[in-house]
Amino acid sequence: MKKLAFSNLHAFDSKYSNLILAGVDEAGRGPWAGPVVAAAVILDKNKILTLTQINDSKIIPEDKREKLYDIVIAASLAYVIIEKSNEEIDSSDILKATLVAMKQAVEQLGIRPDIAIIDGNKVPVLEKCKAEFVIDGDARSLSIAAASILAKVHRDRVMREFDTQYPQYGFKRHKGYGTAEHMKALEIHGICAIHRKSYKPVKKHIK
Repeated sequence: MKKLAFSNLHAFDSKYSNLILAGVDEAGRGPWAGPVVAAAVILDKNKILTLTQINDSKIIPEDKREKLYDIVIAASLAYVIIEKSNEEIDSSDILKATLVAMKQAVEQLGIRPDIAIIDGNKVPVLEKCKAEFVIDGDARSLSIAAASILAKVHRDRVMREFDTQYPQYGFKRHKGYGTAEHMKALEIHGICAIHRKSYKPVKKHIK
């Protein structure tokens, strides 16, 4: 199944073989705490066969994602990872913050892509290249799947670091998502500095 998944992901990107292609994805739109993270990556076509273990980051175990993070970077011609904090999310909304992060990630790549393919059903307005959305892109495109690993691993690392500052919330386990553990911690401790105050489950704990 792994070989089949890679074959399908690579075949999708092969449609853009004559173009400089950037894959873009995000991690962290749903959590109640922490940043949203976007990543953009341009893969080296000469190193594609080093990426046979790549798949949608959501179905890869955390320890394996950590290893794949370095493999993706080694196989990249360029990559950029952008964070938008909970304050930035609260000052606009999660969709706007995510699209801004994606736009900045693409536009800060050291190589100008011809097209950026972006996971989801929305695209930011890009000034330097075309943009195309791909629904379920992290399960369809190798470039988007690679970007999803960069974004997910980066965000997980950020949340593990926040766990050292706010150990009472269990961020290293749930990464800020709305688990029963997280809800219980909010009931006991209230919110902390990285909670998204505009999110309904968090709002009711603001004093």
